[in-house]
Amino acid sequence: MPVYTYRCENCGVQFERQQSFNDEPLKTCPECRKKALKKVITPTKIIFKGSGFYATDHKSPSGGGETSKKSGKKEEAKSENKPEAKSTEKSE
Repeated sequence: MPVYTYRCENCGVQFERQQSFNDEPLKTCPECRKKALKKVITPTKIIFKGSGFYATDHKSPSGGGETSKKSGKKEEAKSENKPEAKSTEKSE
């Protein structure tokens, strides 16, 4: 069940209450007993738990960064040093 934060516009008291989605919002302040309660909108907290989340996941859009550029250059250098293989096809 979600936890809602309420604030009284009359006396300024603020408190949290666990309520069901179907429950009616509170209207009467528990301190001053006036009908001046309003729900406080708070930002949602997101917590990622598990082994599949890393702090650096969002930093590189491609996921490879500069390491993929370096490995690409090494592959080009390796292919230049190798002699080309001649095909041994027989023509008729």
